[in-house]
Amino acid sequence: MAVRSLYVERPEESAEVRWSALECRDVFKIYRSGPVETVALRGLDLTAEAGELVAILGPSGCGKSTLLSLVAGLDEPSAGEVRVSGCSLGRLSEPELAEYRARDLAIVFQSDNLWSALSAQENVAVSLRLAGADHAEDAAADSLAAFGLRERGAHRAAALSGGEQQRVAIAGAAARRAKLVLADEPTGELDEANERVVLDALQTLGRDYGSTVVLVTHSEYVAERAQRVVEMRDGRVIA
Repeated sequence: MAVRSLYVERPEESAEVRWSALECRDVFKIYRSGPVETVALRGLDLTAEAGELVAILGPSGCGKSTLLSLVAGLDEPSAGEVRVSGCSLGRLSEPELAEYRARDLAIVFQSDNLWSALSAQENVAVSLRLAGADHAEDAAADSLAAFGLRERGAHRAAALSGGEQQRVAIAGAAARRAKLVLADEPTGELDEANERVVLDALQTLGRDYGSTVVLVTHSEYVAERAQRVVEMRDGRVIA
């Protein structure tokens, strides 16, 4: 299976330069509604390396979700820069951003990650086809097996447990070798047993597939499973 990466084909500088997987440099995000301004991010700096699992820890309203939106290319910073593998997202056109999200990025939400009417295998295969991969059905089956879901591949997503649904989404990220995986409270609706299984799966993404995983959480227990914890308050990194 070959999934082309936008960043391999569009280096901004010498191929000898080794970029961090993710760099946020002095990022501000200000929302305006008439005369009212709300500052969501205040000069945020963040770096994550290839294969690293980084937990972003902080209370609701501290800017975690805003940060994910900027890294996903769904919004633009008011100031500062977001780079993924050395490529500034602000320099990409809308078609290039769509390609970035299809090929290099995966997002695991708290819930509703899957098309409920499709089977687990079909969900993974669809993400592979969108990324331009060959032999999507076979690759999807192999990835589900790697995450302990071989026997659940033919089951509709709506029939899977919450933990299984999260693992299917993670298997999809693994199948297309996503460079960057954004996990937004991925265990927020799970019991302790399923939480551990999903966190194991996220660790597997970095260890076995080389994905950089940025995990947003307000749970210190979840954050403890990461290789590095970044604490946010009021739109800033404080620790």
